[in-house]
Amino acid sequence: MHDHSNIKEHMTVIGADGVHVGTVDHVDGERIKLTKQDSPSTQDGQGAKHHYLPAGLVATIEGDTVRLSATAQNAMDMFEEGE
Repeated sequence: MHDHSNIKEHMTVIGADGVHVGTVDHVDGERIKLTKQDSPSTQDGQGAKHHYLPAGLVATIEGDTVRLSATAQNAMDMFEEGE
């Protein structure tokens, strides 16, 4: 398991396949909260929400990038919605 204290606001989160997953808002316990700007919007383009990822998916932190052990699609399938 990786030291989550090294994960900071505005870091880029990418999957193991190098595909962009989101941008860190902050770490909330054992979850990474992503910013709303990367949120899949509702059909009318409104209602963007924060999404959470399990912090256990973190494989490495490289500079300002958090690389996950899962592909981007697998990570997005694990999203938990927030406000």
